[in-house]
Amino acid sequence: MKNPTLLPLSPIAVLLLTWSNLAAAQNAPTTAPTRPAPFAVEVVDSQTNRGVPLVELKTVSGIRYYTDSAGLAAVDDPALMNHNVFFTITSHGYEFPADGFGMHGARADIKPGGSVRLKIKRVNIAERLYRITGEGIYRDSVLLGRPAPIKEPLLNAQVTGQDSNQPVVYRDKIYFFWGDTGRQSYPLGHFGMAGATAELPSHGGLDPSVGINLHYFAGPDGFSRPTIPEPANRLRWADAMAVVKDDAGNDRLVGRNSIMKSLADCQGIQLIAFNDAKNIFEPIKEIPKDAPLQPTGHPVRVEADGAVWYYFGDLGPSVRCRADLSHFTDLSSYEGFTCLKAGGRYAGAETPLDRDEAGKLRWAWKKDAQPLNQKQTDALVKAGKLKPDEAWLALKDVATGKAVTISASSVNYNAYRHKYVAIGGQVGGSSSMLGEIWYSEADRAEGPWRAARKIVTHDKYSFYNPVHDAFFDQDGGRVIYFEGTYTGTFSRNDDFTPRYDYNQIMYRLDLSDPRLDLAKSGS
Repeated sequence: MKNPTLLPLSPIAVLLLTWSNLAAAQNAPTTAPTRPAPFAVEVVDSQTNRGVPLVELKTVSGIRYYTDSAGLAAVDDPALMNHNVFFTITSHGYEFPADGFGMHGARADIKPGGSVRLKIKRVNIAERLYRITGEGIYRDSVLLGRPAPIKEPLLNAQVTGQDSNQPVVYRDKIYFFWGDTGRQSYPLGHFGMAGATAELPSHGGLDPSVGINLHYFAGPDGFSRPTIPEPANRLRWADAMAVVKDDAGNDRLVGRNSIMKSLADCQGIQLIAFNDAKNIFEPIKEIPKDAPLQPTGHPVRVEADGAVWYYFGDLGPSVRCRADLSHFTDLSSYEGFTCLKAGGRYAGAETPLDRDEAGKLRWAWKKDAQPLNQKQTDALVKAGKLKPDEAWLALKDVATGKAVTISASSVNYNAYRHKYVAIGGQVGGSSSMLGEIWYSEADRAEGPWRAARKIVTHDKYSFYNPVHDAFFDQDGGRVIYFEGTYTGTFSRNDDFTPRYDYNQIMYRLDLSDPRLDLAKSGS
């Protein structure tokens, strides 16, 4: 009799035996490979030894890492572990020293759980501190097991990007309002002015050198919601946020809302007021789109001519109204700072300029008179209608003497300098179309504005709509903080910085820096 174990198996038996072996293999205990601890690259400012955000570390294979808001990059690529790796190191407004071959970078022995600390030279006068909004603000710190100073270091209200901040102190809190807001779950977020609050440093908030804990107005899904709900099918872009008294003496938060079909197509303009019970803005008045005198930009509160005013506009605020609700909503009470005659409008070479009998140009606050913007002023100078030294806004770089054209700015009084100071974004800069930030100062909010110094630069990257967060000023105004929107939009078509793009970045500026002595040209 043949040994049964040697009998040939049927095809079905072979299949059943194969399945049995596979099942046993799948159910057998296994040990998953342990992922090595990441290697920490810390990049610090050589002047302050503080971590520098937004530093790019690129390997020779083109692998890129970007430091988070603590200046940390977590290197976890297994192909790099236990190898000597060279990183090319670059950052807007910062410079890493070159080696003998002109390579701006450094080598590091990448080991699990290891670290290296590298110093980078700051070219900017202002110091980059941290990213305020977006995803992964302290991503690398978390991966490395390092502490993060803010409550939401990875993702807050599902927000991945936010455009152009309009901050204001209202009822003992800081209110922040942003334009277009990106979300994590879909390429389109919302376009109705996201909002959040934060505590003032004097009321338990973080020191502004450390960060900001944002408390968003969020919807049922947890994502940031619009504070201007309607019209839902249009972009809602608000500015001119101000706190005014109503007839009962109560504080009201007001502003202006532009209803946009596209970047260049404004469909209407409203004056708006904040509803404290609903945490939304509601329209209080429709105003003409082409009204020559209306609130815009970042307001500055000014005491002048025996009254308290809000001045509106960019560098050289040129529109004002009394700081109460009744005047804010009455455009006929507004005044423009201009050299046009009362009731005058810009008309090219035929513009009616206001000169006295001796031919001296009269600059003054006037009702129903259009202020001149930079482009119009330049056109009048070119046409010989206006002498160059008569222009109220004639900003020049103190280092080169070249003219500087500002697209948007924020003006505030500074107690340390005993002047009004401006943080402005240049249009048409040499390094980037909308990424160069300038500092200037004047005796009055309206100017004249003459000298400026570049304090932040970018390499073909935008940093627009800067705003000086004056409520964060420290040491009697010696140290100020400003932020802006970091985005490749308008300055490059691709190669946007992961996580950082289309978000707000905070800078700090020490006004005692001798480079900010605007009287010393060429220094």
